[in-house]
Amino acid sequence: MEKTIDIDKILASKMGTKIKYVPNFAINWLRRIAHEDEVNGFLWDNREVYGTQWLESCIKYLKINLDVVGMENLPDKNDGKLYTFVSNHPLGGQDGVALGAIIGKRYDDNFRYLVNDLLMNLPGLKPLCIGINTTGKKGRDFPQIVEAGFQSNNHILMFPAGLNSRKINGEIRDLPWKKTFISKSVEYKRDVVPIHFSGRNSDRFYRIAHFSDKYIKKVNVAMLFLVDEMYRNVGKTFKITIGKPIPWQTFDNSKTPTQWAEFVKQYVYKL
Repeated sequence: MEKTIDIDKILASKMGTKIKYVPNFAINWLRRIAHEDEVNGFLWDNREVYGTQWLESCIKYLKINLDVVGMENLPDKNDGKLYTFVSNHPLGGQDGVALGAIIGKRYDDNFRYLVNDLLMNLPGLKPLCIGINTTGKKGRDFPQIVEAGFQSNNHILMFPAGLNSRKINGEIRDLPWKKTFISKSVEYKRDVVPIHFSGRNSDRFYRIAHFSDKYIKKVNVAMLFLVDEMYRNVGKTFKITIGKPIPWQTFDNSKTPTQWAEFVKQYVYKL
């Protein structure tokens, strides 16, 4: 079996020569929390599968059960228009897989995720991704990468919060949505399709996320636990609610792009 996910190589790509200061026990712990062996086994078994078919294989592997409401709100794939699909991001794993599978099947793989570039390490997912390195030097290329995505002939699937949801005042909610999807959807005349995804991670995850966000900040420690959270959510049922497309003309000068982003976020949570 070829090793696709190699924690040592991923750390080296992110840390460079500083990796020598990371003790072996920490690297071994990361291997376990990232389920390196299990993930590599799945990737090897599906090494010749790509795109939406790969996402559907993930759904079977993770035993994801979906209750989808509002499929009729997905635009006709032959209407000649391009759309921006936006959703809350409660999980960090199953939500991305499930939404990608639904949209990919509907639009014959003609969509792209804007994702953290770590996911580019997954060969089956890579053809559907526009990777964004938000922590390294490549973070400066973010505007150009986003521009290329919206200039393309692909639908865009985004999680505007950037990070997955946190527990805020006892409620699982996204962090503020970034305005990019508003400004670019208006610029490129893309209607916005709002989607709500039900679900949550473990209390452990939210404790770690709270600590990381408050005291560490520069490093998203919680992200290290997302694969483990994905395995904890195996076999669960998630409800997806798809809202009616919001015409891009809605986002006029009566609000700033940031205010419109908050408006759409609140709309999503009412679905």
